[in-house]
Amino acid sequence: MVIEGLLPFVAPARWRQMMLSVMQLDSRHIRIIGLGSMLGGVVLLNLL
Repeated sequence: MVIEGLLPFVAPARWRQMMLSVMQLDSRHIRIIGLGSMLGGVVLLNLL
């Protein structure tokens, strides 16, 4: 959660633009991004 909160804290305008662009993606692309995030999180947990 700390990492996820970093971008809105540091650059709120850029974060808002990014969220607007994500809203325009279709569900397939959002699922792929979600899968990548989950796999990245699992890798980070395994490194700890």
